[in-house]
Amino acid sequence: MTARFTLSDQTAEHDHNQCIRNAIATAEDLCISRGVQLTPIRHKILELIWNSHKAVKAYDLLDLIRPSNDAAKPATVYRALDFLLEQGLIHRVESLNAFVGCRSSGTRHDQLLLICTVCHNVEERSAPQVFLALAEEMQSALFSPQRKTIEIHGLCKSCRAE
Repeated sequence: MTARFTLSDQTAEHDHNQCIRNAIATAEDLCISRGVQLTPIRHKILELIWNSHKAVKAYDLLDLIRPSNDAAKPATVYRALDFLLEQGLIHRVESLNAFVGCRSSGTRHDQLLLICTVCHNVEERSAPQVFLALAEEMQSALFSPQRKTIEIHGLCKSCRAE
């Protein structure tokens, strides 16, 4: 199963509604193939995360979900986030203590996250050459990583142009 995204997803012609539909369809397909449930609350949290390419904090998700589910508690959101992380449908942006949708759901991969300090968009990149160089360094140090995420804060193409 591969995610339904193209390299042009973050261009000026980006259709974000299609982006959200692709993310949800990919999540539904993956959950069916894995025999796990994308419950209504998990579905809603995933949809809220994909509402933009900005990282969103757990308590902001709670505020966003309360109008449709006034019984929602922090634990409700955190359980849904744990599930979505476990299934590889979202990423945790450690430096922001927030979450962003995964553009490569369904495949185990390293993460290079480019975080714009102006518009706050987060772009996920594969960066195979970067991770190859890191793998060589870790091998020479006899270091065994558990996960690899690189977060870089700076200005995106759009904000640099302004």
